[in-house]
Amino acid sequence: MTVESVKPATPRTTALREPPLAPGAVPVLGHGLKLVRDPLAFMSGLRDHGDIVRLRLGPKTVYAVTAPALTGALALSPGFSIAGPLWESLEGLLGKEGVATANGSRHRRQRRTIQPAFRLDAIPQYGPVMEEEAHRLTERWKPGETIDCTSESFRVAVRIAARCLLRGDYMDERAERLSTDLATVFRGMYRRMVIPLGPLYRLPFPANREFNRALADLHLLVDEIVAERRASGQKPDDLLTALLEAKDDNGEPIGEQEIHDQVVAILTPGSETVASTVMWLLQALAAHPEHAERVRAEVESVTGGRPVGFEHVRALKHTSNVVVEAMRLRPAVWILTRRATTDAVLGGYRIPAGADIVHSPYAIQRDARSYARHLDFDPDRWLPERAGEVPKYAMSPFSVGNRKCPSDHFSMTQLSLITAAVSAKYRFERAAGSDESTRVGITLRPQNLLLRAMPW
Repeated sequence: MTVESVKPATPRTTALREPPLAPGAVPVLGHGLKLVRDPLAFMSGLRDHGDIVRLRLGPKTVYAVTAPALTGALALSPGFSIAGPLWESLEGLLGKEGVATANGSRHRRQRRTIQPAFRLDAIPQYGPVMEEEAHRLTERWKPGETIDCTSESFRVAVRIAARCLLRGDYMDERAERLSTDLATVFRGMYRRMVIPLGPLYRLPFPANREFNRALADLHLLVDEIVAERRASGQKPDDLLTALLEAKDDNGEPIGEQEIHDQVVAILTPGSETVASTVMWLLQALAAHPEHAERVRAEVESVTGGRPVGFEHVRALKHTSNVVVEAMRLRPAVWILTRRATTDAVLGGYRIPAGADIVHSPYAIQRDARSYARHLDFDPDRWLPERAGEVPKYAMSPFSVGNRKCPSDHFSMTQLSLITAAVSAKYRFERAAGSDESTRVGITLRPQNLLLRAMPW
């Protein structure tokens, strides 16, 4: 999907308007209670009240953008920075010096450091690792056994990220730690974003203690990774070496905190989003066996019955469409925030300097105004002859503009390869005790997806 610059239309003859206040605010908490109780339904219903609406989150006024064209304008405008409730809640994990939360010249320098690892022509070097991990995933499963999709999805996501980008020996135990810690941290960060109670989150309540333990363990895990590389004396051609040798704007080595925050930004959010997407893909394959069969048949046709490999990915068109449709209906990153750096105009509405803006890819990608049969799982909507029906910016799984995810090709390749590998060997059935309801935190994933892997 290509993106061109877009400028929001502003009527010249009409005075700037104040966006309407969304209904349902309550004293003190504002709309925070709705964002805790049923955030997906709440965000999905906001467009009925306007292309931009005001929300109250505690004492704050936040502007929610609901129209696809305006989310594109928001992402492409230099007048809005990466900031706001989401990023403030994430700073405890991502820090303030990593590429995910940096702005301005620091962000541009950091993008230059990490971008070579994710260039399209760099992806083939990761192919063998992706192949090995995708097939190792299927080899661990025995026909008819119940699969804990949460742990298995995190295991494959962490191992691919670590082996491709950090070149460390990261065993399954670290993947399990990361899975457990991220579930706790991302859930706690979401609460802190929508109900900003400040000092109360520092009190020694059980939930706060659990959050702090998980967050500390995540940072310890990153420190272990960096320390092991330094102790080894090795300098493989990977992203961690690039970080350890990177220079700041003055030509000096970047600081230890920036190295730490960069590794966190590479390892943890990337693993969380890829793992969540793998879970939703497995759920979709079980829920839609007709598409699972089409993927299996496509893989067999392309490979001639051989194990699927990196060289086959570009030819797996339906497999890729299954991945995109799963990301449309169940985006791992379902909510994003920005902050106005100056007084701004968006869609004819006045946005004051310093205001926080929020939008939901989940709501936009499921909007009936943009998609026919908007809640149907329909991978064929991404066929070339139909994809043009989707409005611009109604599907931007990796964002757009200078904040576009640098690992988009890397992520799509591994997701397509994993989907192809598991579908070539197994079909999936729901197992007893499975809970496919959506667990809402900073990201979305199934609560406890359990499937049985059945041979074809």
